[in-house]
Order: sequence, then structure tokens, then C-alpha cells
Amino acid sequence: MTKQWYVVHTYSGFEDKVKISIEDNARRRGFSDKIAQILIPSEKVVELKSGKKKETTKKFYPGYILIEMELDDETWHLVSSTPRVSGFVGGDKPAPLQQEEIDVIVQQIEEGPAIQVKTHFDRGDSVRIIDGAFANFNGFVDEIDEDHDKLRVMVTIFGRQTPVELNFLQVEKT
Repeated sequence: MTKQWYVVHTYSGFEDKVKISIEDNARRRGFSDKIAQILIPSEKVVELKSGKKKETTKKFYPGYILIEMELDDETWHLVSSTPRVSGFVGGDKPAPLQQEEIDVIVQQIEEGPAIQVKTHFDRGDSVRIIDGAFANFNGFVDEIDEDHDKLRVMVTIFGRQTPVELNFLQVEKT
């Protein structure tokens, strides 16, 4: 029997524990040869909190794991009866993923998508520019463009409010 990829629905936030539990149970029951690998597709995300960069891991598909396995009654039961597993996507007779779908996901994991920057700026927040031509100027957030990780900050230059476009990493909250 050939191994194929299946999607398993888990309780959100318990993907890592479910993976370890399935691997341990497979080892104990002698099914390690039937379960090749378990993936939890994720990416690195840089968040700005209180002006400090914090790197976290964000899952592509929260509440889901991917398992490359030989699906038979024993392995189906092993996975389905694991605590915090809701079941296979597709129910009692899940359909395997197409190899093209897995290739795209594996490529995203291996190459690592571009690091995203998440921040917690709100319109009107007081900020200090920490990088670029306007470093050490203070201003307030006038506009937020999360799609492009940009802010429009109103800065007082020569006694007038002037808009300055900056990326999230160039400012910190004051």
C-alpha cells in the first residue's frame, strides 16, 4: 500500500501536541512504517509590541495537520482516536490530497514565505521615528496600510504638519 497525504482536523492550538501523540502511539503500536511524516505548515512572523521586535510562528492552517500515511482501518483508528483530534477531513472515507497541493505547501515551508510584520498601531497613536531621514522626530499615525506594512505619520516640520510615509519597522510607539 502506498503512502498518501491526508488532512486531519485538530483542536486549534493543539497541533503540536497531536503530532507528538500520533507519533508516540504509532511507535508503541509498531505503525511507524505506515506513518511517514506529519506536517504543521507554519511561517515566521515579526510582530512589533511596545517598540520591540518579537518573532513568532504562525500556522498556515490553524486546527489542521497533514499526515503522510498508509490509510487502513488500524491507522485511521489510531489517528481518529487521538485526543484533541476531531477527525479526518472527508469523514470516514477521506480523500488524499493531490501531490501538487502537497508540493506547494512543502515549498512554502522549505523556502519560508517573506517575513510578515504585524504591528499594533492605531490611528492617532503617538510615535517616534527610529530610522530614516526623519529619525528622532515625533508624530502621530494618520493612516495605516497593513497590506504594504506602511504608515503615514504626521510630523511637524518648520511649524507645519507634514505627512511622512514609513514602514512599520521605522517607528515605535511613544
